[in-house]
Amino acid sequence: MSSLSDKVKSTVNKVKGETKDQVGNAKNDPHLQAEGKVDKLKGDLQDAVSKLKTKR
Repeated sequence: MSSLSDKVKSTVNKVKGETKDQVGNAKNDPHLQAEGKVDKLKGDLQDAVSKLKTKR
């Protein structure tokens, strides 16, 4: 997988997660907030993997 593709996927997951987290907060929905936090974490991990790949 290309570095650009990894970065795009990580950014999409971070944005999706932040959106779910904020909507969950506004609707007082802890389940949606938790989903958002998981998506943001997934994006952070994808970003870290992308950075490791480019260091090789």
